[in-house]
Amino acid sequence: MTEEKKTESAEKLVFTVRMFPEITIKSPPVRKRWTRHLTENIRLLGRQIVPRTSVVQDWDRLEVRVGDTSEEVRLQFIDLLGRIPGIANFSEVKAKTFKEIHDIYEAAQLAWQHALVGKTFCVRVKRSGSHTFTSTEVERYVGGGLNQNIATGGVKLKDPDVTVHIEIKDNMFYMVDRKYPGLGGFPVGTQDHVLSLVSGGFDSTVASFQMIKRGLRTHYCFFNLGGRAHELGVKEIAYYLWRKYGATHRVRFITVPFEGVVNEILEKISPSNMGVVLKRMMLRAAEKVAERGGIEALVTGEAVSQVSSQTIPNLAIIDKVTDMLVLRPLIATDKTDIIRMAREIGVEEFSANIPEYCGVIAVKPSAKVKPQEVLREEESFDFATLEQALAACSVQSIDDVVSDIEASGEVECVSQLPAQAIVIDVRHPSECELKPLVLNSGDAVEGAEGIECLEIPFFRLSTQFETLNRESTYYLYCDKGVMSELHAAHLKDAGFANVAVFRPEK
Repeated sequence: MTEEKKTESAEKLVFTVRMFPEITIKSPPVRKRWTRHLTENIRLLGRQIVPRTSVVQDWDRLEVRVGDTSEEVRLQFIDLLGRIPGIANFSEVKAKTFKEIHDIYEAAQLAWQHALVGKTFCVRVKRSGSHTFTSTEVERYVGGGLNQNIATGGVKLKDPDVTVHIEIKDNMFYMVDRKYPGLGGFPVGTQDHVLSLVSGGFDSTVASFQMIKRGLRTHYCFFNLGGRAHELGVKEIAYYLWRKYGATHRVRFITVPFEGVVNEILEKISPSNMGVVLKRMMLRAAEKVAERGGIEALVTGEAVSQVSSQTIPNLAIIDKVTDMLVLRPLIATDKTDIIRMAREIGVEEFSANIPEYCGVIAVKPSAKVKPQEVLREEESFDFATLEQALAACSVQSIDDVVSDIEASGEVECVSQLPAQAIVIDVRHPSECELKPLVLNSGDAVEGAEGIECLEIPFFRLSTQFETLNRESTYYLYCDKGVMSELHAAHLKDAGFANVAVFRPEK
């Protein structure tokens, strides 16, 4: 038997993926191109979990075949497919070989024996390949068997409570087990590049996510008003967004040091106009950054009248400094809805732990500044300060944000743990739940005992670490090593010498 035949005869972990409806109504060439993008995105991310993953493209769906049927891999793929833009929903299907129709019935009876109790149902079969039976014959055989051996509510061919879907391909049959909602939107890479102005707060974070979900390659521009700690926090949030929802395509993280610009505003601009002028300076700088990177649109998290600088008159004055398109996906969204969306995408606690660095705080900001007054005050502004900030900006690939640790000094990394070591798992709680940290005997030096593991998400680490015993050494762990190194360096900067990084050998 050939290797290919061996693979075909084994039970498989298979998911069928339905594309977002807005993709399916596109013209055939666009639909074909976008489907290809989604196929490649799923294949790329799936093979990071299981290298043997394949994605088979059909006109109205995709079939994801995974070369591993373990429960851990199953849960990882359910999580993965639920956060890839472009997927409307996906189903987990049982894929098995069969010799006769009765084999299909037995599998269906085992899978549906509880779900059909008291429910009306029908069986729908799609078939391809050469067989001695028709699709209708399978529907009747399987449906009749289920109705006789399960206390159903009877067969109902129109609008039943439950539809049992079975697909037959050659000597394999596929049966839907469970259906899951997808993220929707468009596949990342099908749209253009945008530059999102991020502060780490709820608004800019959710706005960035919405751009990713719409298929846009979303780069990040951060105006540093609060020092290194603020920058690290924003990088963490941007990295999380990219890795969870847009990791199929690399993007950039740009930091613009804006303290000098803020000082100039404090000296030259009246309090009522400070907020508007700060936003105008940020748009001027962001436009230059975007032009350098070949990006044609900016994104902000502004919503009408959430703060004084976001009234319609003030937004109009802010926009006059740039000819570049400014997208505001949250413009008419309530704050409570923004926070709810932040919770749903897993960033609520991240953003809640980011300090507010307004930089320019006016006692009585104006909700309707006077355009001529703003222009007059800006005439005294030293724009060389803005040019200096742009000249000093740093550009990093989003998957390389850990490189700035070098400025903090060397962080000790170990692949084996000593006796009595305490490991702190700094991953997001959802990651810990999906893939718990299991320490194997090879993770510790010979004879090491009493190793303890704590779970402290990285966005809580800075506040909780100072409550820990300073006499103990703590080894930070995360799956990729980025967050653990970033926070170890940050804690060393804060004066904690009792911290290192645990990076087990793969």
